[in-house]
Amino acid sequence: MSDYFHNKRIVVTGGAGFLGAYILKGLQDRGCGHILVPRIEDYDLVRPADIERMYDDMQPDVVIHLAAVVGGIGANREHPGEFFYKNLMMGVQLIEQARLRGIEKFVAIGTICAYPKFTPVPFKEQDLWIGYPEETNAPYGLAKKMLLVQSQAYRQEYGFNSIFLLPVNLYGPGDNFSPASSHVIPALIKKCVDARDSGADHIECWGTGKASREFIYAADAAEGILLATERYNGPEPVNIGAGFEIAIKDLAEKIV
Repeated sequence: MSDYFHNKRIVVTGGAGFLGAYILKGLQDRGCGHILVPRIEDYDLVRPADIERMYDDMQPDVVIHLAAVVGGIGANREHPGEFFYKNLMMGVQLIEQARLRGIEKFVAIGTICAYPKFTPVPFKEQDLWIGYPEETNAPYGLAKKMLLVQSQAYRQEYGFNSIFLLPVNLYGPGDNFSPASSHVIPALIKKCVDARDSGADHIECWGTGKASREFIYAADAAEGILLATERYNGPEPVNIGAGFEIAIKDLAEKIV
């Protein structure tokens, strides 16, 4: 295993979250002795002053930016403005201050929600700009997508090494099972458990079930992110996924 991470100070925003737990474990397994996780109680990363203070306190060599204000369909419908503003301000200022401080590398984690609504499947990076995202997720998806634009612009003008990765939908132990903000797999699991506990003989799923999604196990996504952190230094976005999709109806039947 490479010693790339051994002597580096790595800041992981969102390190206390679902994917963050797998990233932290991966860094520990690689012998990284300086893993730094800014907590919202100490640093509100939507505020530029807190971002500057975080960088001054932690002095990172590499930043892996996982933090996001995100939720399921219901949360996206109720808070489109909040999701757009907070995700955009957080990412843009983190990259700008990293650039000003000469940080060695910035790893911006995007979202599959950045892809256009009618993108052919499986998703390919060259299709990222062929249309507008699905309307419900667009404010969040476009806010994250701007980090790709910023990364490419900063590389071109300043020579700043910022890469942009797009993990597909995640699942695995430690996921969010809240009915208000969970994604499709934990939401379906929660509905099945609740139905069993209440004695119901069916669950209700939104839509026709024909829509398809691509999923990846969270530990595998973390491995892909860490490999890219170590080895990838290019301007183009990179998907991190399984390479195939499953219809929601078929997914629900598997879970049931």
